Amino acid sequence: MVDYLHSLRQRRRKRGTESHAPGGDQRVAVIGLGRFGYSLANELMRRGWDVLGIDTDPRLVQKYSDDLTHAAVADCTDPEALRQLGVHEFTSTVVAIGTDVEASILVSTNLLDAKVPNIWAKAISRQHGQILERLGVTHVVLPEHEMGERVAHLVTGRMLDFIEFDDDYALVKTVAPDIATGIPLGQSRVRSKYGITVVGIKRPGEDFTYATAETVVRKGDVIVVTGKTHAVEAFAELS
Repeated sequence: MVDYLHSLRQRRRKRGTESHAPGGDQRVAVIGLGRFGYSLANELMRRGWDVLGIDTDPRLVQKYSDDLTHAAVADCTDPEALRQLGVHEFTSTVVAIGTDVEASILVSTNLLDAKVPNIWAKAISRQHGQILERLGVTHVVLPEHEMGERVAHLVTGRMLDFIEFDDDYALVKTVAPDIATGIPLGQSRVRSKYGITVVGIKRPGEDFTYATAETVVRKGDVIVVTGKTHAVEAFAELS
């Protein structure tokens, strides 16, 4: 049952009469207003989405109610709470529950039963993520794990930023190693030698620009490279 279901705030922001995006329902429900959930909800609001924020803690809902389109106190482990809030009518929902694995699983199950098309769920461990995937949740994120991997790459190497994708492919921002400077990229043959592609370049005081075969990288330039994870890691470590 719902412990306490009460809409604290129902306020439409004035965004004009046009649709937020062509052919899209720009509404999302965020269940769980901890640090991750609120940060996500706040960014969605900044991008022009209508956000329904839900939490079992009245203090959190009261705290963030002015920042969101709608805010409600409810226990979404109860399917009736979701029904009363109309979450089943949303095309996208985020389960941002942080520490209660059982609640995360129950809420995700309720959303799947309600046939919500796009469900994003936060997992606090790989095992938790595997359970959510087996339930049928197609978008599972492990923010702490993914951020930990990213920071580890930055701490232990020369990378300025690192993003890895599921298929062992990565995008890295790094200071250009000496082997890539002084001659056009086409002549340096970094793609054939190191298995990476330089896609962007930034010089001090200038904006990022696309790199071409004729681009000459200078010492101290920051470059963006793509390729297999092991290849970009090795390239970024070259002096």
